[in-house]
Parts: sequence; structure tokens; C-alpha cells
Amino acid sequence: MERFHRFIIPVGSQVLQIGCGTGNLLAALQPSFGVGIDFAPAVIEIARQKYSPRLHFVCLDAEVLTPGLLFSELDKTCDRGLESAVNNHHSNLDPDLIPAAQPPSQAKGGDDTSFDFIILSGVLGYLSDIQSVLTRLQPFCHPRTRIVLTFHNFLWEPLLTAAEWVGQRRPQPPQNWLSKMDVVNLVSITGYSVIKTGARFLMPKPIPLLSGICNRYLCAITPFSHLSLTNYVIARLVSPIPHIQPTCSVIIPARNEMGNIAGALSRLPQLGRQTEVIFVEGHSRDQTWDEIQRVAEEYHGLFTVKALQQNGKGKGDAVRMGFAAATGDVLMILDADLTVRPEDLSLFMEVISRGTGEFINGTRLVYPCSGEAMPWVNALANKFFSLVFSFLLDQPIKDTLCGTKVLWRRDYLRIAEGRYYFGDFDPFGDFDLLFGAAKLNLHIVDVPVRYQPRFYGSSNINHVREGLQLLRMCLYASQKIKFW
Repeated sequence: MERFHRFIIPVGSQVLQIGCGTGNLLAALQPSFGVGIDFAPAVIEIARQKYSPRLHFVCLDAEVLTPGLLFSELDKTCDRGLESAVNNHHSNLDPDLIPAAQPPSQAKGGDDTSFDFIILSGVLGYLSDIQSVLTRLQPFCHPRTRIVLTFHNFLWEPLLTAAEWVGQRRPQPPQNWLSKMDVVNLVSITGYSVIKTGARFLMPKPIPLLSGICNRYLCAITPFSHLSLTNYVIARLVSPIPHIQPTCSVIIPARNEMGNIAGALSRLPQLGRQTEVIFVEGHSRDQTWDEIQRVAEEYHGLFTVKALQQNGKGKGDAVRMGFAAATGDVLMILDADLTVRPEDLSLFMEVISRGTGEFINGTRLVYPCSGEAMPWVNALANKFFSLVFSFLLDQPIKDTLCGTKVLWRRDYLRIAEGRYYFGDFDPFGDFDLLFGAAKLNLHIVDVPVRYQPRFYGSSNINHVREGLQLLRMCLYASQKIKFW
């Protein structure tokens, strides 16, 4: 379970664990601010002895939890935790020489009661009112908080009960045996949106070679996933978010698209409070770079226009270069072939500014389009990779190959920080973002667009070569995001 949670929760996050036990899981996550609660005083005392004052532990029942009660209890235990640390680790020092500990409520940030992650690991089965507990967790959430729930698969109840009878498992009190759909329903009716569900640990007992195959590969594949010991649900709070007007940067990678440059700018609607347009030219054989410079110099409208020229190669490099130069709150990609209409970017802006999604992916596979715009071979490839990516990401993705993608700049910076995990594997730029968003458990939503035929130039895509590249990327990414 430690490995599972470390995969989901970055080091340095602010973490609240409900049912923390002796604190081992919370400590393994290395939070910048970590709080664990449990109703058993003896267990909490062990956790404090092991991990205070680095982590904070409070003896509380989750079914009466409130922010005021939690932080009041934390501040009460602050002095006791410091005294314990002095006695256990600094017995040769004068306690008067040790600086006073900062109360946890101040260390957390004054009136801020929210956490980045809230963990309920193996506790749903013991709660008398799960709905009430989930409701009580809402004040601890900010818009990017993730709730991580893990619970035993109800199909294992007979086997685990038998293990108690033969002494292979400690006797347990009566539990709630919940299906994944039960938990999804409870999460939904208490005001949360489910981002991802899954299963782990097909073979909990360590058996050389066999355990690794079962727990890394088979447990992630249907029908074996339905037989795994542990189910998980990751969710976020659906809070009423005021309709805000963020600033926006539109990145337009362009190679051999001279005839589309002026139209890309003239057809673009005002997006948010202020719109920045960044053209990134990539070693064109026509006059694309000259046209970008001309359009940028002659433009006198509402937008801020920038013109950049690639040093590297490929759309992925162009997107990263544009994002690095962007200053907007929201980042958008618009392909310069204009097969996705610039006018449609207002649909994406509406969705992300309302908070409906955190990573907005365009899909061309909802509305009908002509064979000229999308030949049947392309449509077949798009549907195939849609199924593959939906399987890999555990989130439905309708059209992975649509170039129009929108996300918050703050989330892109987090994706860029975590790029070391995947490495530089994506020459296209789209999949680096998709996999990064999935790794961060961002809420990915699709926005349908009408796919248009080209009016200038020809596609820069080599279908066979780049199709094989996509397959290699999927195989590589599967080891990082699915079979980890």
C-alpha cells in the first residue's frame, strides 16, 4: 500500500490520513505537512513516539471531525510532542535552549484548513456512517484536493474470514463489505466527482516471480482486476466555483503553414480577461516564418502576439517552447492547419474556467466529418489509440490524437516538474501532457469539435512512421502509468 500511495502522492504534499494507525503510511509519503487521525489512543501514542514532531497525530473519531476540532487538538498536542522529542532525542540538551514549536495551525497557514490529499486507506469498512464522514471532509478540500480511498474487494470476504479462523489474520470486528460501485455512489452523492477507479494486489502473499506478475500486470487487466484484493477510488470535490475570467495563452505550432497564419489570428476569439498568442515556427520549407513575422508586426488588435522560432525539432519541442514563454493562467494548443476552428477555443475556455475539468482534451470523433478531413484509415487509428489510452490512463479518452488541449498553467508546471518520471519520450507533445495529467490525477474531460478539411498545404504527418512511434510510446508509458 505504501508503494501505491507513493505513486499517487508527490513528496512534499500536504496530507491528511483518516485511520492512520501507527503512522507508517503517512511517514512513507514524506509530506511537507502531515496529519493522521485515529480513534484508538494506544495506536496514536505509538505513532507520536515514532514520528513526532515531524508528523502530527490526533486521537479523534472521523465521524465527529471538523476543522476547528482537528486544529484545536493539534495545537494542544504541540507542546506534548515537543516535550517527548526533547526527552527521547535530546536528553543531553537544556530544554530552555530549544526553540518553541510552531503550533500546527500556524504551520499549516493560518486559516487554511485544506490539504492536497486526504487518504482513507482500509477504513471504510469500519465506519458506521460513511456518507457523513465524506461530507465532513469537504472543508478540508481545496479545488485541487484529491481524495484517495482504498478498500477490500467484497469477493475476498470468505477467504479473509477463513484466514481469521486458521490464525493467518487477526480477528476483525464486523465490517462494511463494499463493492466499487457502492463506493463510487457514496462519493458521488456526497458532492465529489470520481476521477479514477482501479484495483491492485491480486496475490498479497509474496511468492517469488508469481507475485510480481500478478500484482504488477494481471491485476491491471480485466477480468483479473475484478479479483484483486484492494479496490481504489480517486475523487475530487465538486465545489461551486465562481465563473472567473483568467488570462489565456494560445500556442500555435506552425510548420509549412504560411497560408493559415493570418486566419489563425483573425478568427481567434477573445479568450478570458486577456489573450496572448504565441506562434512557434519549426523549420518550414515555405515562407511560414516570414508570414508569422509580418502578421505579428502588422497586428494592432486586442491580443498580445509573440513570434518564436524553434531550435529543436518536432511539435513536442514547439509546444514546450511556447509554454515556457507563455504568461497566461490558461494554456491552449491550436494546430496551425486550422482543422480545429479557432472559434471553437471559446468552448474550451468555458469548460476550464467553470471548473468542470482540469485538463480539457478536444475530440473530433463525436460530430460527423468528411472523408477529406479524416480518411477512414485515420479514423480507425484514432479509435484504436482512444481505446489504448483509456485503458492505460484509467480514464475515458475519446480522441488522443486531437491537437487541441487546454490546461491551467499551474498544472503544466507540475507536469513539467514531474517530466523526469517519464523521460523525453514524446516528439508530438500531446502524450507528454496526457500522461502527465493522468499521473497527477487531473480531471480529464473531452470537448467535441467539428473537424474541418485543410484549406492550405498538406499534412506533415507520416502515418506509418508516426503510427509505429505511437505504439512504442504506448508500450513505454504502460510500464510507467499502468503496470508500475
